[in-house]
Amino acid sequence: MPVLRTSVDVTSDAYRANRTGLAALMAAHDEQVTLAVGGGGERYVARHRERGKLTVRERVELLVDRGAPFLELSPLAAWGTEFHVGASIVTGIGVVSGVECVIIGHDPTVRGGTMNPYTLKKNLRALEIARVNRLPLINLVESGGADLPTQGDLFVPAGQIFRDLTELSAMRIPTVALVFGNSTAGGAYVPGMCDHAVMVDNRAKVFLGGPPLVKMATGEESGDEELGGAAMHSRVSGLSDYFAVDELDCIRIGRQIVADLNWQKLGPGPSHAADEPRYDVDELLGIASADLRVPFDPREVVARVVDGSRFDEYKSLYGTSLVTGWASIHGFPVGILANAQGVLFMDEAKKATEFILLANQLDVPLLFLQNVTGYMVGKDYEQAGIIKDGAKMINAVTNSEVPHLTVIMGASYGAGNYGMCGRAYRPRLLFTWPNAKIAVMGPQQLAGVLSIVARQSAEAAGRPFDEAADEVQRRAVEDQIERESHAFFNSGKLYDDGIIDPRDTRTVLGLALSAVHSNVVRGRAGFGVFRM
Repeated sequence: MPVLRTSVDVTSDAYRANRTGLAALMAAHDEQVTLAVGGGGERYVARHRERGKLTVRERVELLVDRGAPFLELSPLAAWGTEFHVGASIVTGIGVVSGVECVIIGHDPTVRGGTMNPYTLKKNLRALEIARVNRLPLINLVESGGADLPTQGDLFVPAGQIFRDLTELSAMRIPTVALVFGNSTAGGAYVPGMCDHAVMVDNRAKVFLGGPPLVKMATGEESGDEELGGAAMHSRVSGLSDYFAVDELDCIRIGRQIVADLNWQKLGPGPSHAADEPRYDVDELLGIASADLRVPFDPREVVARVVDGSRFDEYKSLYGTSLVTGWASIHGFPVGILANAQGVLFMDEAKKATEFILLANQLDVPLLFLQNVTGYMVGKDYEQAGIIKDGAKMINAVTNSEVPHLTVIMGASYGAGNYGMCGRAYRPRLLFTWPNAKIAVMGPQQLAGVLSIVARQSAEAAGRPFDEAADEVQRRAVEDQIERESHAFFNSGKLYDDGIIDPRDTRTVLGLALSAVHSNVVRGRAGFGVFRM
């Protein structure tokens, strides 16, 4: 397979400017992640430790195999909202007893681990990842239930958590609940609906109604332990399958449960040489444009992500603003679609459609590397059928059944977000770089469109156009779109599965590819109607 060549000049002003810009964005990102890692703050973490309890991240670290990676998902959930960054829950993919599992852990140092609307979205996304990739699920339970002031946004949709748990079980995807503390009211159904439940002595409290509620509802006097303690559920109700003497014992039992699954992946293992790229991954920090108006060659990214920098480009002379081709990452074959100049023309759309069909014929996963400003507009392009060709591409992306992975490494505007497998098109996992921007269009373009519409409206009504007011409005719109297209904003809304350091892209994709191969990797035999 051909080896990509590089033309990156690490001494150029452009490279240095990009590196400085992305390094600053990564530093800002790391500050926010530090807030999430810190939980509810020193005071509440100290109180948690005084009770002899491990933090949620310590539980995850002990659960995951020693030295194995943990791919944390959505650490910036709820960023920019009234809720704590991270949304009081930790989710991710980690290797437990040699098995890749989805892990969901409540953080009891953040408002007792209560669930707010962003906690719910993050929880449901983790359940979806477990389902579509066929990954066993482990819940680390210690939650005070719903955040009552926001119950109006929680109660109805939160029922999906229980539906998804039972659906996983029906699909023969194992579910495990390790209960370290409160699991009350609706939360009591989490261990109730998991295949395996482990409860910690004198810590677990699992009941539909706690002592105060029982007193109010029935007049009955009862204590936590007799109402929902680990001993009672292990000896009397039978809700607990295993009685753990402490947290470490609970984690040990959880690891043994996973070991006893005798789990086998359904997808093929790595089949290519997994040698390192020929070029330094550290250079990715200077390759991606800090200024999204400046394009960059995606082959420079591919050369630092794929095995041995080998890339067999498909239709290299046709539809050149979209790069397509075959490669492997950590030994797993992939088909890659990467935007070169931002705009998708008719030829690029048709090229992408054919390539996606081929990947489905060959049962090869697809990797979308987005830096796209949308499909081309204009009279000539509309008359030539850009809508039909774009529809072909979106049809192929929608109905393709091989696993899709997406990395947004720059702009993600307009229908280009859709055609290049944005969140709405359900990639198995989607990550962004810190310079990414996601919006219907760029801030200046959107503000300009609104200005033109307002000017035309004034002319049609025969009234003078207020230039000063228009300028104020343009600036306000640009500022709004700049904020709402920011990577942190979109990650906070869970429009991605996390922001990653560009230099970690190969590692993250290797973990993701390994995870998706837990399920069957098979392409679609037939597609819908393609508009000709």
